Amino acid sequence: MSSALRLLNKFAIVTGSSSGIGRAISLRYSREGAKVVCADLSATARSLIPEELDIATHDLITKEGGDATFIQTDVSDARQMESLVQAAVDRFGRLDIMANNAGIGLEARTPAMCHLTDEDVWDTTMRVNAKSVFLGCKYATAQMLKQTPHLSGDRGWIINTSSVMGTVVAGPAIPAYCASKGAVSGLTKQLALDYAPHRIHVNAICPGYTQTAFLKQTPENSVPWEDVKRMHPFNGLGHPDDIARLAVVLASDDANWVTGVLLPVDGGYTAQ
Repeated sequence: MSSALRLLNKFAIVTGSSSGIGRAISLRYSREGAKVVCADLSATARSLIPEELDIATHDLITKEGGDATFIQTDVSDARQMESLVQAAVDRFGRLDIMANNAGIGLEARTPAMCHLTDEDVWDTTMRVNAKSVFLGCKYATAQMLKQTPHLSGDRGWIINTSSVMGTVVAGPAIPAYCASKGAVSGLTKQLALDYAPHRIHVNAICPGYTQTAFLKQTPENSVPWEDVKRMHPFNGLGHPDDIARLAVVLASDDANWVTGVLLPVDGGYTAQ
């Protein structure tokens, strides 16, 4: 591999790796030289997108000549997340990059205002979208603190997937999802401050409307797609790789003086 690869000699975990943004991040990380542990409930995507059904993410990485493995993980379970981090360390000797990307949107198909939101929807959304990020950060930072720093002085890079909906709200009523992503954004800033003295970068990417299976499951009658496209100054929807490219930057030495950032990748959606 060329030394120009930005993630050469780095070892990463990506949660929610089987489809959408997580799959794109895993592939980009590998193509930039990282070795990747893919984590999800299933190696095979539960997706409406045909190309994601053809081959599992870790198998595609291996087919391309990269180094990847899959570990089945319920990201909301503390023991499983601790085991995931330990498995990555057992395989690679250290953990450099933790991409906490897994998430759900139970309200996508049936938006409901707060007084109509089922308590189970709230609890499940917060557990998968917010608690999982806390757990990923908890066990990743514990490992990173033990490690010898890179030549740059950095011990690790954490990239959390938040959402523009954690900052601004437009469209159907999805209170649990918005609250969960707001929690991710707030946690990211707190941890950035806490771990800056130890040279652990903690940043979040806030995707706008992105063409994933998650979005395809949202009924068009809740927000007509042409209206959604017009809500973006770039007049269209993003692609998973648009998010993945920035996830590479935030995991690389290019982010040497960057921590605590909530980076919108949204075609200008939040600039309005």
